Amino acid sequence: MNIAPLPAPVFALLARVSPAPDGLTLLRSALHTRRLLLLKALLVRVHRHRVSVEPGALDRFERSWDLLERVERRHPAVVRDVLDYPTTGAWLSGALAEPAGPAFDRLLGHLDNLAVTAALRGGGPLDLTVDTPDGLLPLPGVGRLRVGADRVRVSADERTVRFHPDGARHAVRAVLTRTGRRLAGGGPGWHAVRALPRSAARLDDVDPYRVPAGVGGATAVTAADPADTDHAAWSATWHAAQDLLARTDPGRAAEVAGSVRAVVPVVPRGPQHLGATLSAAPGAVLTSLPAEGQGMAETLVHELHHSKLATLHELVPLYGPGRDAVYRVGWRSDPRPIAGVLHGAYAHLALADLWRRAVTADEAPASWRSAAGQQFDDIHDQVGVALLILLESDELTVEGREFVRQMRLHHASLGTTPLVGG
Repeated sequence: MNIAPLPAPVFALLARVSPAPDGLTLLRSALHTRRLLLLKALLVRVHRHRVSVEPGALDRFERSWDLLERVERRHPAVVRDVLDYPTTGAWLSGALAEPAGPAFDRLLGHLDNLAVTAALRGGGPLDLTVDTPDGLLPLPGVGRLRVGADRVRVSADERTVRFHPDGARHAVRAVLTRTGRRLAGGGPGWHAVRALPRSAARLDDVDPYRVPAGVGGATAVTAADPADTDHAAWSATWHAAQDLLARTDPGRAAEVAGSVRAVVPVVPRGPQHLGATLSAAPGAVLTSLPAEGQGMAETLVHELHHSKLATLHELVPLYGPGRDAVYRVGWRSDPRPIAGVLHGAYAHLALADLWRRAVTADEAPASWRSAAGQQFDDIHDQVGVALLILLESDELTVEGREFVRQMRLHHASLGTTPLVGG
């Protein structure tokens, strides 16, 4: 990808699960570069195989692309923010993998939603009609409007956005208001993507690509029904997690607040809450609602490091193509390929780092300090075994071996003396 070479000190900081701003800035740049490459790949595919795209879908795609380019010329930061939103990556990944046909044509229609969102956030007048095949108009990162028609006219002045469904005598009662680059909605049929406190994150329970079909394989992850979202409970648990992280590890708290863009409610499996990430959607944390802030804090740190590693691997490949070899790790009952071992070791090393800090933090609650000591002892040993597996493997690249070597140095720095918290 066309970004500056990765400096060795930053590479080492990332391997050592550091929340240092330099590493996060580089990963954000890498993520945006990849989004542009994927978007360009989709454009090239559409143009090269335009005869296989339904004419109406082709016209809508090209119109949306032109609108996005016009907004980008005036408001590049707005377009960048829309393109870098996690679910945009999930959509792009799905579209590029979909064979030609009606399903691919439907996927192309989502560019309408991205372009309209960018145009509305950019400000200025707007008047266009977009398809809403399910009677829904999603605005990524903003919300979703139920319009009850297959098409809707979107009209905006400097302050207000209105929606007029095809065949309806009047506009829907729901409206959006514009304040700077922010959009706020209200009225029947509008479901907002709500901001989570003290962060860049949003509780996204409506985006159509928040949990693509087939995520999780045999143990599929299922998006929670928006009707079941208790926004007050999610906000309170997020706030408690942020407070806990701030008292335990302020650098990690800042990293989570700045790097997690979307929290996606999912259906739990069993008594424990569920956490997951999508490699195509870094910055999104898929999770059921934890019982308390401690569970949320640990889930956020764990899943964020899966996102960091996925982004880094796209920039600097750490392992080669998948092989049949699988390995046993302490935190899973099923054998894992080398990529799974590396991802698990990295995410659990971040948790070990967090738990070590929790044990020694006077500001951390006594109950968490005690639990963290026990968890640290278990996971520290398990990560150590996984790091040996990785270093003995021939599936890592040269950069991958150096990355694991730096992980091992940090693992050793955490110490091996059993901890007693409380």
